[in-house]
Amino acid sequence: MNIATSVTIADLNVYPVKSCRGIPLDAGEVRATGFDGDRHWMIINDKGRYLSQRELPRMALIAPEITTSGLTLNAPGMPQLDITSGSQSAAIEVTVMMDRCRAFHCGDAAAQWLTQFLGRPVRLARFDATCTRAVHPSLWKGDIDSIVEFCDAFPFLIISEASLDDLNARLPSPLPMNRFRPSIVLRGLQPYDEDRIHALVVGDVTLRLVRSCTRCVITTTDQSAPAWKASRRIGRQVIAGVARVQGTRVIGPQTGWIG
Repeated sequence: MNIATSVTIADLNVYPVKSCRGIPLDAGEVRATGFDGDRHWMIINDKGRYLSQRELPRMALIAPEITTSGLTLNAPGMPQLDITSGSQSAAIEVTVMMDRCRAFHCGDAAAQWLTQFLGRPVRLARFDATCTRAVHPSLWKGDIDSIVEFCDAFPFLIISEASLDDLNARLPSPLPMNRFRPSIVLRGLQPYDEDRIHALVVGDVTLRLVRSCTRCVITTTDQSAPAWKASRRIGRQVIAGVARVQGTRVIGPQTGWIG
């Protein structure tokens, strides 16, 4: 049975650089690949493979800002880095999750800045918007095409405030929403109702919820003071708390965009 329910959008977030700090939005332009600018840039190693907070928790401290000319990065103890859309020096091939795709190297200045802050040789890549990266067929074989840039799986990640409230009631210390890095936060649902929604309609935009998101170790990383050792104990509690709620390490579904 299909039942229409009215809910409120509590928060919107965009993440210009994969696995770096998000930016809260008052309104977001929805594209087939997600919010405009979402995961359009990505930090890579010397072999072109993506890096994330799973390996480098300090990425959480890098604060990007999308500008009219490109991208700005700020981080503690570092000068501001301005990257213009023409900063790429070469076309390269990069690896993100299970996919190989084309990108642009954003230049030596960005590479040196990130290398200094993260403490290992890295580079910054920008997605080649003339290319299409389809959601991997192992994740989605539905009746619509779904495309992304540098995100892990789908264009959007959705969670409700009630789900986090329920999880926090099971933990010794409450967690902020940024641990789960959602694109859209919903208000007005019962805990985990987002797992059972078929579609979310906002004006002329329709988002179809296609599968749940198995949560990774990033949920255990304090986004304001990232450190593996400091977060290990609470991290086990986070994962265990989610598992007690749903039997898997899942909280909040990922969605494919269809309208």
